[in-house]
Amino acid sequence: MANGYESHADYIGWVKDDADSRQEVIEDALRKAFPNFIEKREVEVIVFSSMSAFDLAEAVIDHPLILKALLGACNIAARAIERDLSIRNVDTYSPRLTDDQAKVIAGYIKPFLPSYLEIPALSQIDRLAFIDKEIRKEKGRWEKRILESMTRFGRLQFSKRMFVAEGEEFELDAASPQSGDIKDGIDIKRIEARRDIHKRCDEIVNKAAKVKSAFPASKFGVVVYYPFIEEHINVQNRLRSGNIDGVVFASGAKESIENAVGMLLSALGVPRK
Repeated sequence: MANGYESHADYIGWVKDDADSRQEVIEDALRKAFPNFIEKREVEVIVFSSMSAFDLAEAVIDHPLILKALLGACNIAARAIERDLSIRNVDTYSPRLTDDQAKVIAGYIKPFLPSYLEIPALSQIDRLAFIDKEIRKEKGRWEKRILESMTRFGRLQFSKRMFVAEGEEFELDAASPQSGDIKDGIDIKRIEARRDIHKRCDEIVNKAAKVKSAFPASKFGVVVYYPFIEEHINVQNRLRSGNIDGVVFASGAKESIENAVGMLLSALGVPRK
């Protein structure tokens, strides 16, 4: 990029040789690993090397649903399109592009596409990306269910809100009241890997300290999703702080969420309905 910051082309340039070498090694390893299960089949192949950027643009204009698979084959995400092309808010799964935008994007991704790719491989790229998106969306719903339960079972109204501490702006996943001094703040955190415990717990402890520095009379609680039940005590120990007034654990189950919220409301002294 002209401003000195790297573009996607720069990133690819960093790793292209190593990626090409690894691809050869992986293909060789797969052939050696499954020699008795390899078949040659007739399959539809899209030959990208035979088309122009204009041909690619026409395909995207006429069939916008193909964009995600094409971008995935190039390791390009919406953020790269915004950064390098200044085209914002592209829904890569169901894009609504002008003809000019489609042409610009086609010209942008064409150099990164392989010479050819099988249609089943392209559709699998889209499928995996879609699955990942939907899983992340469902994880977000878990946090929303916690927030809704806080309001449903407590007499206070909880909502996401920003606050300022020591000149910096921070966000609380759930807080009450919705304006003015915060009286109750909640951090809702998913920790799904053991190696993330230290980082995530440090984030929570730091957030609690910021809340208490800005609102000394407030209460601060934590709802944690951590699937290793036998290690919950380790998380509790790492969250042991004078700034944290309650720590509870919740799975994705409705009963678990409601029980956790009930215990946290009690720990914070929030009146129940």
